[in-house]
Amino acid sequence: MILTKRQEGILFAIIEEYAEVATPVGSVTLAKLFKISSATIRSEMAQLEAMGYIAQPHTSAGRVPTDAGYRYYVNTIAEQSELFNNPKISPEALPHDNASSERGMRVLEVRIASQTRADSAIRGAVDSLVELTDNLGLATIGDQLYISGIARLFTQPEFLDTQRVRAVAKLLDNLEPWLREAAPGQPLNIFIGQENPIGKTSQVSLIISRFRSPYSDKSYIGTLGPTRQNYSRVMSLVRYAGDMLEAALMLK
Repeated sequence: MILTKRQEGILFAIIEEYAEVATPVGSVTLAKLFKISSATIRSEMAQLEAMGYIAQPHTSAGRVPTDAGYRYYVNTIAEQSELFNNPKISPEALPHDNASSERGMRVLEVRIASQTRADSAIRGAVDSLVELTDNLGLATIGDQLYISGIARLFTQPEFLDTQRVRAVAKLLDNLEPWLREAAPGQPLNIFIGQENPIGKTSQVSLIISRFRSPYSDKSYIGTLGPTRQNYSRVMSLVRYAGDMLEAALMLK
């Protein structure tokens, strides 16, 4: 569905605000941001809700993004920066949150460059992604799946629900064989909520980057986190980690 510029701006603001505060976003907050009346904001939010991009939790007057809303957002920022299809991309072309993402990229560079073995470089990159995103980090090292940051992931407020924790565990149990069989083909692959191949009820997003390594031409590194996250920043860091690993490991 085609959104007006204002509707797109409101949707993006809801997604970004919700990522920060983890509570539904109301019309008063948005009215201050856009400098228009709360009534106008409510009208636009009603349209976005009718189109399936946002939803209203039963206990709140605010709105939260849906999987469809996140998908619209992710596709837009990815297309603007060619994150999905460009086989090689410079840091300047990545969407990022100014100094924060720049620092994260430098952390990845230093962590990867300081390792002399391929497996240590991949583990170091994963551990850095965990520290930088507060998501779970993962990568394939040969036929093994390396996972780090489970405890950090489950400190997120979304995982107070034990059913969601079990759904995430199911996804992780089946992720390695799925990656081997499906071999996602784009440089950056993003599976949001119910798009996930397994664990569809877990309400998490899997963001993975494909890279070449001494182990395989189809190695993967990425993060698993709640659908509520800073997609622009995490996508940038995951894609950059994949590019840095490929450049470093294929030279060793």
